[in-house]
Parts: sequence; C-alpha cells; structure tokens
Amino acid sequence: MKLHGFLTTLLAIIATTVTVAAGYKLSSRPVLRPMPYNSRMPFPNPPARDSKVCVVNTHGDGVTDDSFSILFALWDCNDGGHVLFPRGETYTIGTALDLTFLKHIDIDIQGRIQFTNDTTYWQANSFSFIFQNVTSFFKLGGEDVWIYGDQNGAAVCRARTTPNDARYFGDKKERLMTLLSDGTIDGNGQVWYDTYAANIYTLRPVLVGIDGLRDSVLSNLVLRHSPQYYHFVANASNVVFNNIDIAGGSTSKNKASNSDGWDTYRSRDVTIMNSVINNGDDCVSFKPNSSHILVQSLSCTGSHGISVGSLGQYPGTFDIVESLMISNITMRDASDGARIKVWPNTPSAMSADLQGGGGSGRVSNITYEDMRVKNVDYAIEITQCYGQKNLSLCQQFPSELVIEDIVFKRFSGTTASKYEPLIAAFACSSDKVCGNITATDIKVKSPKGKRQAYCLNQVTRNLDVECTSNYKGFN
Repeated sequence: MKLHGFLTTLLAIIATTVTVAAGYKLSSRPVLRPMPYNSRMPFPNPPARDSKVCVVNTHGDGVTDDSFSILFALWDCNDGGHVLFPRGETYTIGTALDLTFLKHIDIDIQGRIQFTNDTTYWQANSFSFIFQNVTSFFKLGGEDVWIYGDQNGAAVCRARTTPNDARYFGDKKERLMTLLSDGTIDGNGQVWYDTYAANIYTLRPVLVGIDGLRDSVLSNLVLRHSPQYYHFVANASNVVFNNIDIAGGSTSKNKASNSDGWDTYRSRDVTIMNSVINNGDDCVSFKPNSSHILVQSLSCTGSHGISVGSLGQYPGTFDIVESLMISNITMRDASDGARIKVWPNTPSAMSADLQGGGGSGRVSNITYEDMRVKNVDYAIEITQCYGQKNLSLCQQFPSELVIEDIVFKRFSGTTASKYEPLIAAFACSSDKVCGNITATDIKVKSPKGKRQAYCLNQVTRNLDVECTSNYKGFN
C-alpha cells in the first residue's frame, strides 16, 4: 500500500512537472545593465532554454513539504531546460536540498518560496560551511545557472519599499508588498530571531547558500526574513547578483541579528549591483579569500556598511581580500559606510559567540568611491583592533594581517551624532602592517559641521580630514 501511494504521488508530480508549459507565460531573462563599471569577466550569456519546460507542482497549503516536487523538476529540466514556479503559487520547503548538480538551466520564480519553521530539523540537517558556523537551507552550485523572478513583479515591490520598511514587518503594508512580490524567497525568520535570543549558539541557516557556483546569474528576486545572512557566496566564480530586494525585520523585541546582505568567501569575480537592502548588519561583507569583486549601485539602509572582514580571526590561517571596487553606494541609518575590520594578534571577543585573533594575511588594492551617507556613525572606518577594546593591548600585539593600498574618494553627506565631531576612524595596530591609505575629496560632515577623524599609527597622512587622537570608540 505504501509503495502504491508513493507511485501515485510520483506519477502526479510527473504529470505536472514534465510538460511543456501550456497556458503558462515564462518570464523573460533579465537584462543586465552594469553601472558605472563593467566586470572584469564578461557576464554569462547562454542561449535561450525554453524548448523543455518543467512546471513545479505544489500542495499549496503553505504547510506540506514541496521539496520532492521541486527537486524532481530541477533534475528533469537540468542541462538545457526551464523550470517554472508559476505566479500565484506558494511552495514550502521542509527538506535540506543539495542543488550543486545544476547546469545549463533557467529557474523562473514567479511565485513564492518559503521555508518551514522547524528549527530542530534545520539545525540537525542544514548544510555546514565550516566558516563562522554558517549553515544553509539549501546548497546551490554548478555552472551556467540563471535564477530570476519576474521583472515587473520585482519592480513593483521595489517601488513600494522605503528606507523604513524593515521596521514595519507584520502590518498590512508588508502583507500588501508580499502579495505584489513575484520571485519571493522567504526564510520565515521570526522563529529564528526568537530562538537565537534564547540561545546564542543556535545554528541559523542563511537564506541563499552558494557553494561552487560559476558562470551564473541571480536577478529580480525579493528576499525576506532570512534567519541569518541573506547570501553566503562560497567557492564561486563569475556570479552576478542583479536587482535584488532584501528586507526583513522582527515583530518581537528580539532583533534580526547577523542579517548580512551578502558575504563572499573563497570566491572571485563576483558582481553585486542595482539592488536595495534594508537589514541590520553588513550590507555586503568580504570574508577570507575574496578577490576581484565589483559592488555597485546599491541602496543600503540600517546596515553596518560595506565591510572587508572580519579577517585574521583564526590563528594559523592566512586570509586574503584584494582587488575590490565598491562604487555608487547610498548608505542610510547605518553604523558605517566603508569599513575594514581585522582582528589583532591577541585573543579577543566581540561577543560570546564571536571570538578570535591571531590570524595573518593581507588586504590590498581596495577602492571605495562615490558613497553618499546620511545618519551614518562613521563614513569610513578602518580598525586592526576588531573585538579588542583595549587599544594598548592591541598595539602591544599588532595584527599580522597587512592592510595596504586602500583608496577612499568622493564621499559626501552627513554622519550621525554618535561620534561627533568625528566622521571617520583610521586605527592601525602598527604602522608596519598598515599603510598607503588615501582619502580624497571627502565632503562628509558631522551634524555640527566638523570633519575630524580618529587616527592611530597613520604615517602617510594622505587623508582629506583633520586627524585627531580623540578616541571615540569603535562599532
């Protein structure tokens, strides 16, 4: 009887997934418009894949696991097909999915994908990335993968997103946005925010976990309520993120912690562009061994800035972050605009679940340009004392990770009052491991019109600010 039931279910799935999509309209593949720069490598541009279409079946009740239907459609249309999640449908994922087999496939998300709130299952079964206890609901990899929502649907949602929307989730306005949002992936994060508040060692999955993806594009997607990071991009090359709408706040007293927009790790030639991010942690963060990354034309609200690091966390490791271009960024209501954070060469603790220090490596050839800030604590912050509030101890044990060839140019706007009159901090643990830092055409002012910066172990002084030793603290 059980076998008969299984075969009946399987045949029902086949009947709906292995058909040319009669009556369905496929989304057009997004047009990628890089501004102001082109990436180092040409964007992926494969031929159309619409000769075979797999329409994914769903139970549609918002509770029953649709993972098998999704996996079946992806397998069936892999290597040359087009998978469609139709408009108006909701898909629920309650099983960890290894999607590293994908190749030469379009995944067209017109409906809504959500994850179950079974925190016990996900902590036991989500995929581990080793680094900083990162886990994910699913692991996305392979080559020549295009994942996108409907161009018009994403645009409707973005037009209705304001800088304050992340603070109003759960009300009628948010539900209206949800109904209008095609191409939505929802992490059902509230249960995770509350669980993490009760136990900081809870393993919270990232919403989009990438491992080994190459020559691929993710575009026109609406991402909501991630339990932790929205993207963790590991071991990837030539991947483009375009027109992504990120937001998600808590409806309880427990905030949505560590909600980075993107974290890159052991990846190169990644482009992140034309996106809106409302979150509570780094808008973009470059973790160890990230290189040739282009980040441009973003609007970030409520974040910790666009950050290199943290780096040098683990003794015996050699971290490299180099050749980054960050351009045309608007940063509002944030702790930082441009940020580089490195652990010192002594055990330090940012929090009970985030500790480190003693690693080595280098940060080099980094450019931040054309950044507009409003109500940001520090427009620019460099620290080699991350996690260590004792500056004397930090200088006694200077970082073994070198920071060099860093450029900040054409910054404008007004900082918050938190560190008045400081607008920036350049804190090196030693001038021997931190140098050739330039900041030009910096027109940022504090609320009272001052343009001072805290400077520690700065030798070259190629800084378009007034340096002071007046320490105001770090984030």
